[in-house]
Amino acid sequence: MKLGHVIESQQFTLPMLVELFEVADQMERIIARGGTQDYQNKIMASLFYEHSTRTRFSFESAMYRLGGKVLSTERANTFSSVAAGETLEDTIRVVSNYADVIVLRHNEIGGAARAASISNIPIVNAGDGKGGQHPTQALLDLYTIYKGVKTIEGVKVALVGNLTDGRTVRSLAYLLGKFERVKLYFVAPDSFQIKQDILDYLTKHNVWYTLESNLKKILPEVDVVYSTRIEPELLTQRGERLETISQYFIDDTLLKLLPSHALVMHPLPRLHEISPTVDSDLRAVYFKQTKNGVLIRMALLASVLGY
Repeated sequence: MKLGHVIESQQFTLPMLVELFEVADQMERIIARGGTQDYQNKIMASLFYEHSTRTRFSFESAMYRLGGKVLSTERANTFSSVAAGETLEDTIRVVSNYADVIVLRHNEIGGAARAASISNIPIVNAGDGKGGQHPTQALLDLYTIYKGVKTIEGVKVALVGNLTDGRTVRSLAYLLGKFERVKLYFVAPDSFQIKQDILDYLTKHNVWYTLESNLKKILPEVDVVYSTRIEPELLTQRGERLETISQYFIDDTLLKLLPSHALVMHPLPRLHEISPTVDSDLRAVYFKQTKNGVLIRMALLASVLGY
């Protein structure tokens, strides 16, 4: 598999996902033996217009473990050139002369697609705007589900929290919709529910889904609970009570409702979504997600740079 740009989850076919997971498995073995120098002549530019310690470090760790080099910033929006009004397109044209791949986090939906339309090197979308996409997070999430429950076909996944703005949830829904007999439970207050474009996509592809607000009701039915943050400052803006957050707080009491084989996931950072007491439960895999993120991103970088 030779990838060009990595912009959205929809671009990945089932055969591509299978191959990507196989390469990620190989990367785990490569890390175990101390990494590789296969990409020592390659440079990755991590160009972040928004702060993101985890995603940026994950990509940079992946590149270093492949033997490559990194140019990095998470303050691209405060560059003198950008602050002076330089367009994203011009920034990409310049940075593409310095590197072999650009990992871009942009503050506008569609920023990665804009960059890809004019870049002469691969662009990897590390998140674009609220309610946009975060395909590499979705890929590592899917890989974690695959490793945890052994099969994705027929899996039942509860996506919980701020689904309106959550780019990780949106991207994951697109990927899960590619598999047979998947069931998706969108669990959120009405003002934070998933947008219609995702529901239209799922309907078009005959994917079963339901909209719920009661987490306790569906916990006994699911194989995966994927929790995301509801920002307190958005509650009052959307006419919700602050106490709403407590309905989606996963603690030991709620864990008792969850099947023994199920997974508890979160893209991190967590604040008011999952109790630290859950960390020791074998079903909690959110820290495994971060480990899997390096493997998936190594596989993606290898694919865009050429094996």
